[in-house]
Amino acid sequence: MLPCLNRSLFGVECTGCGAQRAVIFLFKGEFMQAFYMYPAVYSLVLLFLFLGFNLFYKFKFDYNIKIGLIIFNAVIIGGAYVFKMIQILN
Repeated sequence: MLPCLNRSLFGVECTGCGAQRAVIFLFKGEFMQAFYMYPAVYSLVLLFLFLGFNLFYKFKFDYNIKIGLIIFNAVIIGGAYVFKMIQILN
């Protein structure tokens, strides 16, 4: 797997640390382990599925759904990162 450049240089995990491992756990069928590794994995899958679907099928409120899913993912990723950093500092 690719090493985290942020962690290698600064010793601090980035907001994406764990995403590769979570995807591998998904492919192996270890769904709970994937969530524990990277909590945003399922919402990101939903976002990417919607973006792929929306490439071929356009409808009225697709822009609003995309923005909503992006904000939802940003909140989950940010919250998980803050939670992870609080655990590391304690």
